Amino acid sequence: MKRRNLLATAALGLGLALGGGAFAQGMDKVKACFVYVGPIGDGGWTFQHHQGALAVQEAYGDKVEIAWQENVPEGADAERVLTQMALSGCNIIFTTSFGYMDATNAVAAKFPDIKFEHATGYKREHPNVSTYNARFYEGRAVQGHIAGKMTKSNKIGYIASFPIPEVIMGINSYYLHAKKANPNVELSVVWAFTWFDPAKEADAAKALIDQGVDVIASHTDSTAPLAEAAKTNGAVIGFGQASDMAEYKDGPRVSSIIDNWAPYYVKRVGQLMDGTYEQIDAWEGIAGGEVEIGEITDKVPAEVKAEAEAMRDAIAAGTYHPFTGPINKQDGSPWLAEGETAPDGDLLGMSFYVEGIVGDIPK
Repeated sequence: MKRRNLLATAALGLGLALGGGAFAQGMDKVKACFVYVGPIGDGGWTFQHHQGALAVQEAYGDKVEIAWQENVPEGADAERVLTQMALSGCNIIFTTSFGYMDATNAVAAKFPDIKFEHATGYKREHPNVSTYNARFYEGRAVQGHIAGKMTKSNKIGYIASFPIPEVIMGINSYYLHAKKANPNVELSVVWAFTWFDPAKEADAAKALIDQGVDVIASHTDSTAPLAEAAKTNGAVIGFGQASDMAEYKDGPRVSSIIDNWAPYYVKRVGQLMDGTYEQIDAWEGIAGGEVEIGEITDKVPAEVKAEAEAMRDAIAAGTYHPFTGPINKQDGSPWLAEGETAPDGDLLGMSFYVEGIVGDIPK
């Protein structure tokens, strides 16, 4: 669902214009369409994108018509769905998963008057294609600090989706901050190779719990990992992913990363209507409000909560970067020197673990 690489550039504000001026012709009414990789009831990634779509409808009322398609597989099916949407009168189409990247650009080439917005990708092969993402690694730093402080077994876990830079940088950020909080921490990563499959996600969580892991983070879309943690009667805690997953606040969920797409969607549709729309590449984080840290519950000691919130606020203020050296790569070779922060290009093309993580990244 998600990530770019070295070709991407970080945006300022809600996006940095990449050339090609604004589309001067405004529109009185817009049909905004959304393609989702999972169901809108997944409680995570797709749910949050759909909340953003609903925010567009609420913001503009009868000036906007929204339409969407759930459970669209990445690949050939996506191109078919996008073509149907283009033919149905959509003026702007948001494709909300990393694996839609090629299909988005292929269909955009055939419909130059329709605007296409691809979430988490890096290809903008046509002037009517924009890309947008969020700095999820910032939230992983906060979660990692909590994990390092809260683990009793010194074993923390991570359920990974696909080996793309976004996921890898999240794993690295989570581990680095857990290790800073607790030098004895060991990280286990289980690759689920899915964005949304509750059964596979549950199996991944079970595998981690069987290894003695007592804190689990995930980069998949359902609440299944928290449901498995809930079966341990408080022995295992975890985090909401993409949405707050508040139904588990009385159980294992101690905080969450919330993806807030509403401001971006409302802004972009509004720009299409008022004639200020431009091709952009947007990469916002905590400071821009696209990455939010959900309520840290009372299961977390007050001191740890205060430290986590201080880290969140420092990231928002720009006084702390989660990837600040000295940091070595897994093989011990230097990556960042003392005080050096990671360039966006390094993050967007990240294909290595940092020093201390055991195991290989799947090819």
